[in-house]
Amino acid sequence: MTQIYFNSLLSVFLISLISFIGVITLALKQNFIKKIMVFLVSLSAGTMLGGAFIHILPEAIEKGDNKLFIWLLVLFGIIIFFVLEKIIHWRHCHIETSIHHPHPMGIMNLIGDGLHNFIDGLVIGSSYLISFELGLATTVAIISHEIPQEIGDFGVLIYAGYTKNKALLYNFLSATIAIAGTIIALLIGNILEDLSIYILPIAAGSFIYVAVADLIPELKKESKAIGSIIQLICILIGIALMIIIK
Repeated sequence: MTQIYFNSLLSVFLISLISFIGVITLALKQNFIKKIMVFLVSLSAGTMLGGAFIHILPEAIEKGDNKLFIWLLVLFGIIIFFVLEKIIHWRHCHIETSIHHPHPMGIMNLIGDGLHNFIDGLVIGSSYLISFELGLATTVAIISHEIPQEIGDFGVLIYAGYTKNKALLYNFLSATIAIAGTIIALLIGNILEDLSIYILPIAAGSFIYVAVADLIPELKKESKAIGSIIQLICILIGIALMIIIK
């Protein structure tokens, strides 16, 4: 059990450190960032779909007794993230943004991101309780998604009126909420052995939703053939990574 705690907390800590990646965007040209983001978003879509269909769902279906309930939990995971995104974009402020008046968009982004990170923590802890391979695959999928997401979150906070230092600090604090989720999953999962089996389908639903509703629509904005081919290759690379870990 000690090894499970170590692997889980190490994974979630490394993911939390990714929150600092946004600062590199200040030293890069906007066009270069856009090119990198296309690669990262495509890779993220592939790893999240691969993680859901190759690792999480087969594990949940194999270990779950009620197959219908497992699939209902997958749908529940999709709905949860749909509602979460609605909350993030719920409030709008018409006062001009400044350092003294950060735009509520930034605050809502932090709240939504914090909830997202907490769920990620639950998923990581639950995955490692099942097996090291599943925990590793889940970690890789989340990392691939966190890199482009944290770059975007940092940009949102800067746009919302936060200073660079505050944006980095708040982004990191939001990311560390995942540690709490991991600890809770490990503690409760150690008492309720079947808990992980029911968290994983929800995680699969969230992975599928993020990939299909958020990431792939962004990729569809590319109209050039060469760009679309590169996106497809990156998606396949992401799926291949999940197959290799299997």
